[in-house]
Amino acid sequence: MTRDQIFEFFRRLAEDNPAPETELEYGNAYQLVVAVALSAQATDVGVNKATRALFAMVETPQQMLDLGEEALKQHIKTIGLFNSKAKNVIALSQLLVDEYRGEVPDTRDDLVRLPGVGRKTANVVLNCWFGQETFAVDTHIFRVGNRTGLAKGKTPDQVEAKLERRVPQPFRLHAHHWLILHGRYICKARTPECWRCSVADLCSYRKKVPEPQRKAPVRKA
Repeated sequence: MTRDQIFEFFRRLAEDNPAPETELEYGNAYQLVVAVALSAQATDVGVNKATRALFAMVETPQQMLDLGEEALKQHIKTIGLFNSKAKNVIALSQLLVDEYRGEVPDTRDDLVRLPGVGRKTANVVLNCWFGQETFAVDTHIFRVGNRTGLAKGKTPDQVEAKLERRVPQPFRLHAHHWLILHGRYICKARTPECWRCSVADLCSYRKKVPEPQRKAPVRKA
């Protein structure tokens, strides 16, 4: 995409959804860290179902430690890889208590020190809670970036670097949310719904998918 096309791409996404937000449910920075860490290889819907009762009881790292790993497992057992995720959540909670006075740090370097928190999770927290202009490249953003021509790359880090260079103001703060939602609901993995895409004419994907034809109702004799 050209610079003008990229600006128009985000202008349209912004027009459709002026204030996009993560679909994960949380009440504070700590709960956001936990929710994003749990969301790896899981859906936001599934994570929300598992964390509603948990977050009603646990708001701080110390409360998570008081709850304990086995009880945490019972809350999140419907989420994939729940055993290792529970272990990481307890470990990151301990580190927050021991070294950060129970507060979530606001730098990427500190966040990625937390067990189970990688660059993507750190970027989500920095963006959603601290209002920093970051690009958390998940499978949706990776697909949209490559498919549309917005930010092509062979790895998530390469796509992130392209987005960092190419996304203009005033769209940088919300860009990763627009791309995630676009990939989740329109530019889907198996069958992109190009016929209802507001940026289809800007997209370099050659195999545009037309609107499915509705089958005529069968008339009974």
